[in-house]
Amino acid sequence: MRTTTLGAHGPETGLIGLGAMGMSFAYDMATPRDEATSVSVIHQALDLGMTLIDTADVYGPYTNEELVGHALAGRRDRAVIATKVGMECIDPTGGPGGAPLVRPDGRPEHVRAAIDASLRRLGTDHVDLYQLHRVDPEVPIEETWGAMAEAVAAGKARHLGLSEVTVEQIQRAQAMHPVVTVQSEFSLWTRDVQAEVLPYCTQHGIGLLPYSPLGRGFLAGRFTSFDQLPQNDQRRRLPRFQQDNLRANLDIAAKVREVADRIDATPAQVALAWLVAQGPHVVPIPGTKTPKYLADNAGAANVQLSPADLADLNAIPAPVGARY
Repeated sequence: MRTTTLGAHGPETGLIGLGAMGMSFAYDMATPRDEATSVSVIHQALDLGMTLIDTADVYGPYTNEELVGHALAGRRDRAVIATKVGMECIDPTGGPGGAPLVRPDGRPEHVRAAIDASLRRLGTDHVDLYQLHRVDPEVPIEETWGAMAEAVAAGKARHLGLSEVTVEQIQRAQAMHPVVTVQSEFSLWTRDVQAEVLPYCTQHGIGLLPYSPLGRGFLAGRFTSFDQLPQNDQRRRLPRFQQDNLRANLDIAAKVREVADRIDATPAQVALAWLVAQGPHVVPIPGTKTPKYLADNAGAANVQLSPADLADLNAIPAPVGARY
């Protein structure tokens, strides 16, 4: 796989990364998790050159890092491990649909304890990228970021990143310690970051890590009806997946498939290739727990979109329904 770097000053990674969240959390929770398959998917990702493995302490909650650590045992030097801090689980089943109930926690003491706990679960002495999952509105970002910078000084983290932030928040963090990456939801049907965050990151050599780059599977053509969504799945609570909205949004998936058919690629590969084309340090992190979809996603690194392809994709209208 072709490689890039996480921003101008971060580590080298494959052009496409792997989001590990869905192996433990959020999607199709009625289906029992198969840890052996998840571990094999992570191994296959490394073999394909998808070296950036993204997780978070609160995924699971707290079990996804253990899974990633298990998978990377004996393979640590082949992976770029990215995890997150800044959220805490206050009730494992108290959220919507029995999902974990979480809230921001940016207190410095929380960060100091969380990095050590993450390293234990991951089975490593450092993470390559330590990200602030969400800014805590009750704690100045400078206090949280300062504690994260302490982890770098102690050798527990190599680089720091932010997630779902504004340009003003990036600037406040930058004033204290370099921001290597920003992670945001970004796809052909969630393009908010194109207004300010992406241009700022491009100008300042900050990498952008799009999560949910396939529109939670919709852009890959996996869902045409609300009834196709698995039971106890986070998407059943999202406005864009409600039946009337989903029906209205089918034209978006059809346009992606039209471009895919034209260039002999899959819709998922086209959606990911569009993101890669948005900047030199844009590294999508699609999540999957199946080998089939993993290989499909990896193939996006070889897809070249023409100016006409990009123009057709850029003309896709905004989806019906809010993100959340």
